[in-house]
Amino acid sequence: MQVSLETTSGLERRMKVQVPAERVEREVEAQLKSLTKKAKVDGFRPGKVPLKVLRERFGDQVRADVVRDLLQASFNEALSQEKLNPAGGPRLDAVNAAPGKDLEYTAVFEVYPEVRLVSMDGTKVERAVAEVTGEDVEAMLDNLRRQRATWEPVTRAAGDGDRVNIDFEGFLDGTPFPGGKGDKVPVVLGEKRMLPDFEKGLVGIKAGESREFDVDFPADYHAAEMAGKKAHFKVTAHAVEGQVLPTLDDSFCKSFGIQEGGVDKLRQEVTDNMNRELEDTVRRKLKDQAMEALLKANKLDLPKALVDDEIERLRQDALVRIGVRDAKKAPELPRELFDEQAVRRVSLGLLIGQIITEQHLAVDPKRVDERLERMANEYSKPAEAVRSFRANGDIMRQVETVVLEEQAVDWLLGKLTVTEKPTTFKALMNFHDHEHHDH
Repeated sequence: MQVSLETTSGLERRMKVQVPAERVEREVEAQLKSLTKKAKVDGFRPGKVPLKVLRERFGDQVRADVVRDLLQASFNEALSQEKLNPAGGPRLDAVNAAPGKDLEYTAVFEVYPEVRLVSMDGTKVERAVAEVTGEDVEAMLDNLRRQRATWEPVTRAAGDGDRVNIDFEGFLDGTPFPGGKGDKVPVVLGEKRMLPDFEKGLVGIKAGESREFDVDFPADYHAAEMAGKKAHFKVTAHAVEGQVLPTLDDSFCKSFGIQEGGVDKLRQEVTDNMNRELEDTVRRKLKDQAMEALLKANKLDLPKALVDDEIERLRQDALVRIGVRDAKKAPELPRELFDEQAVRRVSLGLLIGQIITEQHLAVDPKRVDERLERMANEYSKPAEAVRSFRANGDIMRQVETVVLEEQAVDWLLGKLTVTEKPTTFKALMNFHDHEHHDH
């Protein structure tokens, strides 16, 4: 078998392969002879069909099958011979498979880039340092109470945190505009789900009161016909309601699955969860900095095939998130939406893989155990969940991949200069508790 190789541009390779006609014909004959044992042809007993008849009846199909198999086999042999690692499948050009002639073709494909890690000794990253305080825990418990809150009518003027049930109609230059009307719409003041001017116009309104006010629409408003415009609204309030938080007692705790231990047990579980979230966030933010530093120091020439595959994965993930199950009904999601993220993920995959290879990293069983236990904590019977995970090959492979990547990140962090940056749980987690509103 003859192989010639040329670099066309960057990572692209053009490889010409020539398989001797003798090998092709030998394979065709071998396939035809194997048919004599199982082919069924009218007028002949099984196993007694003459080779000449088989060649006339099945020769073209057998040759096509042989050529298909030899294309794959010879391509793999040529890759091995030339010590090449293709990134994505080849494009076959100029295939010549005429009977009695050498099988010739040209395969065009990309190869993986050569990755040489740049030393990152001394590169600086920051580790956030924070703790979960008693005040943080109480704020989180208040948030849980708001999840179970009820509303009761009040006679006072509406203020921050109150819910106003309104009818409204908007006018642009005296004419109603599409989407500018609503009946019995609940608006919670302070949630900022309506435009600032609209919420501001509702402050102080009472049940049964009607008002008119202007609202400035921002220049970047999603409805282009309203962007930058000033609209006039007429509003009538049907009701003003104040939020009533449930009492923090045993009954409340049971609604969150705490059957025994009451408020103290709930407070402890909330504290534990917050500490886990804090630890995960600190780790994630530190890792993000390390990955940015790794990408900045190591610029790679990426195979288009790998980036295209990653874009398609991201596109499919996005469709799943928006609830599209029927591919025929899937909206067109242009590759530009995913290109930057795909390049980042492919680059990091190659760089992390190189760290694992160079440092001869192997999966740490102890870290696998720890990760499985953390996953199992989300289930009512953790021990059973762990056994189920271990019996699932796909889950175990995913866990081991994540653990190995974590080990590579730890190695990288060991090369960086990590400084501590004091902060708070609220700032780090972007957690906003709500002030109490006593009216």
